[in-house]
Amino acid sequence: MNVFERQVGGRRYRVASQSLWDTARQRPFARQAVLGPADPPPVADLASTRTVGTRRVGDVGALVWIAEQLDLIKLIDQACGLTGPTNGPTIGEMVLAVAVQRACAPAAKCHLAAFLETCLPRVSCLPDSAFTGQGFHRLASQVTDEQLEKAQIEIARAATRRFELTTDVLAFDTTNFDTHIATTTPGELARRGHAKSKRSDLRVVGLAALVSETGHVPLLHRTYPGNGSDQTVLGECLEALGKLHDALDDAEHRTGPACRTLVRDGGSWSEQLELDLDVEGYYTLISLTLSHSASQFALEQAARRGAMKSLGGKLEGVRAARLRTQVGELDRTLVVVESQELLRGQKRGIAVALRKAKEELRSLERRAANGRIPREALEDRVRKALQREHLSEFVMTTVKEERGKITLDWHVDPARRRLLERTRLGRRVLCTDHHAWSSGRIVHAFRGQWNVEELFRRAKKGGVVSWGPSHQWADTSLRLHTFATVIGLMLVSLARLTLGNQKSASSTMKTLSETKATLVRVRTKGLGRRATVMLAPDLTADQRKAVKAFDLGRWLPTLLSSRR
Repeated sequence: MNVFERQVGGRRYRVASQSLWDTARQRPFARQAVLGPADPPPVADLASTRTVGTRRVGDVGALVWIAEQLDLIKLIDQACGLTGPTNGPTIGEMVLAVAVQRACAPAAKCHLAAFLETCLPRVSCLPDSAFTGQGFHRLASQVTDEQLEKAQIEIARAATRRFELTTDVLAFDTTNFDTHIATTTPGELARRGHAKSKRSDLRVVGLAALVSETGHVPLLHRTYPGNGSDQTVLGECLEALGKLHDALDDAEHRTGPACRTLVRDGGSWSEQLELDLDVEGYYTLISLTLSHSASQFALEQAARRGAMKSLGGKLEGVRAARLRTQVGELDRTLVVVESQELLRGQKRGIAVALRKAKEELRSLERRAANGRIPREALEDRVRKALQREHLSEFVMTTVKEERGKITLDWHVDPARRRLLERTRLGRRVLCTDHHAWSSGRIVHAFRGQWNVEELFRRAKKGGVVSWGPSHQWADTSLRLHTFATVIGLMLVSLARLTLGNQKSASSTMKTLSETKATLVRVRTKGLGRRATVMLAPDLTADQRKAVKAFDLGRWLPTLLSSRR
C-alpha cells in the first residue's frame, strides 16, 4: 500500500492507494482512501486539550508490512479466483483482516469492523464497515480446499524467497481445538475425538501443520475432522507435500532437488507412509513409540555397558547409542537418546502416580480382606490403578483366593524400579533413513520438532494468535477461519524474524502493541469543528528499531522524529 500527499481545495491530504488483482478481467485495479489532512496541527492552549482515544500502530503496521512483502492479498486472490462485490472486500483482504485481528485482539467476526477502526494502518482502502461476519461466511462458502492449498504453497514460496527461510528440516505434527458447536448441528469437521484439552464432551477440529526449521513459520497446514488420525492426515497431504517440495526448490533457486527431512512423532508411523514420503522426495526422522518391537530391541542394545556415548559440540552432556537394523521391511538407523530433562519429568510423574496408586491399592486391600469386592472386579481395579507411568513394571501385585477368602498382596520392587530408570526412562528412540548423518545431527534435527509444538502453543487459548474463540459452525467457515489463523501465525513469526531479536513471539508482539498513537482533541479560537491531532509516544530502543524495519512512519510521520 502506497501513502502519498495530495492538495485538494487549497489543503493537503494524506492518501493511501492499493493495487488489487481482478481475477475476472485478469488485470489490476486500484483503490484509494483518504487518511486525513497533512497540514500542520493548529496552535492550541494545552490546558484546553482532551485525550479522546488511541490508535494501534506498531503491531498492525508490522503485520501489514509483512503481508505487503509477501504480496499476500494478490497470492490468495489469484489462487482462489474469486471477485468480491464492488463495495466489498476480496477473499485476500478478508483473510488478512481476520489474521491481523487474531494476532492483535482475538474476537468474533462481528467485532472485526470495530477492531479495524482502532487501527491506524489499513489492510484495505475499503471502509471498515465493509468487513462483516456475513461477508466472511459468504466468501468462505465459495472457497474450496484445493484453492486454499494452492494459496498456501504460493505463500510458502514467497516467504522462503523473501525471508530466506531454512527448509532442509521440516517439522510435522497435529493438534485439535475445542468448539462449542451443538451435537445436532451438521458438519464433517467438528467431531468428537481425542481432545488435547481432555474435554470429551466437546466437538473438536483438527489441525496438521508443517513448520520450517527457522522462525517457526508454518508452510503448509490441513484442517481435518477431529476424529481423524495422524497417519490418515499425513497420507492425504502427500500430494501437497510434493508440490511444496518443488515450490521451495524454486524459491531457493536450486539447480537440483533438495534433500529435505520430515520430522514427526511416533503417532504417524507406517511403513507404507515411509515409502510414500520417499517417493515425494523427503527423508524421514521419527520418534518411535517405546512399545514398538524395534524400539525394544534398540533399548536392549543401548543398555549394554559402554553403548551410550556422549555427543560433542552443542550437545555436550547428551548421551546416545546408535545401530542400523531392519524396522519391519525397511532399512533404518536407530539412535537411542538419553535426556536428563525428560528423565526428571518422568520421575516426577511416576512419583505422583505411585502415590495415588498406593492409596488405591491400600483401599482395595482392605475391601478384599472384608470380602466386599469380587475377584474379577478386584483384578480389574488393580490393573487400572497400575496402567499409568510404567507402574506395572515395578509394582508387584498378587491376588489369591483361599477357602473363599480373597487377599491382595502388593509391594514396590526397588530393583525393578532402578532397572526401569536405567534402561527405559528418559530415553527416546529416533528412526531415520539418513544413514550418512552423524548421531549429533540426527538429535539436533529431531529437536526441531519443538518448533511446531511452539506454534501450537501460540494458537491455543491465551496464546499470541489464538484459534478460539471461534463462532463458526459451517465447515467452510471453520476451514477459512483456520486458514486465517495460520496466516496470522506466519505473519507473527516473520515479524519476529525480521526484528532479529531473541525475544519470544509474545514479548515481541507486546513491544509492538505498545507503539500507539494518542488522539488529542484541540480547542482553538477559530470557528468550525475542533481538530483531532495524533501524538507519537516515547519509543524504546526495540520500538525505534521496529519503526525503521516496518516503515511505520508512513502511517504516523511523527514517529520518525521520535526515533532520534
